Amino acid sequence: MNSTRLLKGAVALALLLLLGAAAPSPPPAPRYGQVVVHEQIYVHVTTGPITEPTPVRWKEGKGPKCIPTRLVAGYAIMAPASVDFFLRDNRRVRARLHSSCPALDSYRGFYVPPNPDGQICADRDVIRSRMGGECGIDKFRTLKARR
Repeated sequence: MNSTRLLKGAVALALLLLLGAAAPSPPPAPRYGQVVVHEQIYVHVTTGPITEPTPVRWKEGKGPKCIPTRLVAGYAIMAPASVDFFLRDNRRVRARLHSSCPALDSYRGFYVPPNPDGQICADRDVIRSRMGGECGIDKFRTLKARR
């Protein structure tokens, strides 16, 4: 019985070799590549311009060097060379720009490239319009309503 089984196995092997059936080929070696991702995150101020029902005159005072990005709730463009930020703690801070920035009026919203410290700082950061223009922040001024 064993010899019959052995003989059948030998005949099957001989037939496979004669018919050209080869052993299965090994899977192809995996290919490796390198992908480099450069990530850039922008803070997009989208809450839009806030209109005031009655005109208010604002008195500027000494402002902070930086404002926390997480506190920005909205903005208003009051002049080509300044942007007023409305903060979540009910303060209003005016960003005086290095030069006039007419591109800010062209499209709704703008970008402030973030920094690891989570702050928007004068003499360091820029405001980028959606059109591609860039305006440096010269200084911040706190605003108080005049009586």
